[in-house]
Amino acid sequence: MINPKAEIDPNGIDQHAAGSKLDAGKIQAAVLADFSRALTAVAEVGTFGANKYTRGGWQSVPNGLERYTDALWRHLLKEQIDTIDPDSELTHAAHMAWNALARLELILREEQ
Repeated sequence: MINPKAEIDPNGIDQHAAGSKLDAGKIQAAVLADFSRALTAVAEVGTFGANKYTRGGWQSVPNGLERYTDALWRHLLKEQIDTIDPDSELTHAAHMAWNALARLELILREEQ
């Protein structure tokens, strides 16, 4: 019986043969490169936050899910007035994306 979760080479090369790479069916993480501008903008928000507070400190914020949801909404509402956040001088859209990622990370951690 073949294990459906078994790792295989997408070209059918035996795993012990030269040139084998057991990555068939794995996520294509490099698709994130399609969003290089957006991810750079989010990284800028993360850097701003790390300098303003502390790197990684967001993970210890009490009621983080609720508070990052509120922050996302604040930036969404403020974006209707002006596209740039006056505190960071970065786009509200990038702040929204950062907050969405923080929320998602917290949600996924709770599922484990």
